[in-house]
Parts: sequence; C-alpha cells; structure tokens
Amino acid sequence: MSIKNQYQQPIGSPLPDWVARPRPEKVTLEGHWCRLEPLATAHSQALFDAWQLAEDQRDWSYLSIDRPATPADCDSLLAAQSASHDPLFFAVIDLASGSAVGSVSLLRIDSANGVLEIGWVNWTPLMQRSRCSTEAIALLLSYTFDQLGYRRCEWKCHSLNMPSNRAARRLGFQYEGTFRQAVVSRGHNRDTCWYSVIDKEWPQIRAALAEWLSRDNFTADGQQQKPLSAFMPSL
Repeated sequence: MSIKNQYQQPIGSPLPDWVARPRPEKVTLEGHWCRLEPLATAHSQALFDAWQLAEDQRDWSYLSIDRPATPADCDSLLAAQSASHDPLFFAVIDLASGSAVGSVSLLRIDSANGVLEIGWVNWTPLMQRSRCSTEAIALLLSYTFDQLGYRRCEWKCHSLNMPSNRAARRLGFQYEGTFRQAVVSRGHNRDTCWYSVIDKEWPQIRAALAEWLSRDNFTADGQQQKPLSAFMPSL
C-alpha cells in the first residue's frame, strides 16, 4: 500500500511500528545436516585440510583473497575473520563428520533499516553441492528474518561468477540489477549482480527450503528425490 503526503506525492507504505533491529551476534544455529557456529582458530586445521582437497584455487577466483598456502596462513586468516563483527563469520560444521567444511558471513549490517547481506560464501570441496550448502544459507535466512526481524537480506556477486549467480536464484533470491564497474577486484573490473529476499517472500521460501531439506526428499545414499526448484514458489 502506498500513501500520499500533504503535497499529494506518493511516499510509500507506512511502517508505524518499525524500530531498529538487533545486530546479529556470535550465535550457534542448529540444522538437520549442519550447524553454524562462530568461526574460530579452532576450525583452522579442518578448513585448511578441506580447502587443500581442491586441485587448484579456482574456487577462490572471485574472492578478494587467496587460499591459505600453509596452516600458519590459515591460522592468521581465521584469527582476523573471527575477530570481525562486520563481516560476522560462521563456520559450517557437517553433523555427520563433526568437522568444519566451510565458512560464510553476515555483512554490511544495517540494523536501523533491517538490512544485511550474506557473503564470503567459501565452501570446501567437502561441502559443495551438498545438503549442508543449502541448509547453511537457510539457517542464516531464518536467523535474519525469524529471529532478528530484518526486512531484507541481500546477495551480491561478480556478474561473471556463474555458480554464485545460479545459487542465488536457486535459493529464492530475486535479481534486482547489475551495478556496472562497481569494484576493482584483483586488478580487474567487476560488475556486481544484486539479489535479495524480503520479509514478505520469506515464508514461502522457508517452506520450500524445509521441504527440500526434509529427510523424505533424499534416498538412503543421499540423492535428492526432487530438486529445490520443484518446491520454490514463483515470486
């Protein structure tokens, strides 16, 4: 609903009860397949070993940093990331193995307007294309909307990063446009694609994610019965 001011100009929907929302904290978020917990140097060895399973650094091409070359480098990286509050980093723990298999963050936190972003998505080969990768994002979305009461969650990625663009759409994020020449990244131009989920869309997306993540949707050897697109609404 849109209303007009005293000059008969449209000024948008009223939000009479809106108040600034709490900032995200270093909390633990439990799922069926994975757990998110505050990133710490205690996760360093497991993440270093898992990242090294990849033959090369192609999974790091669209990040602003390189893969840690040594355990000491990984310790330094995680020490810096774990001390940060924006981005606020989480380790993804595979409940089957009990090991850290990836990391992710909430960032650009704007509690006054109820907006934040999911970013620094850094899955190891143990996590890629797995139930954990979907559930980790679902847990962050639930924390954002259901617990913190935010109005908007963003996803931004390099326009040429096709896996990240596909992931955003698969997870229910809506494409909003491309910011041309937004960033100089590693000495190259980066056009940035913007995606978002807003609070009124979240209930349908939450239901779709829950149905896909249900144990009934997977065979005994972990193969999906139906893709997430079969459950995701057309928004």
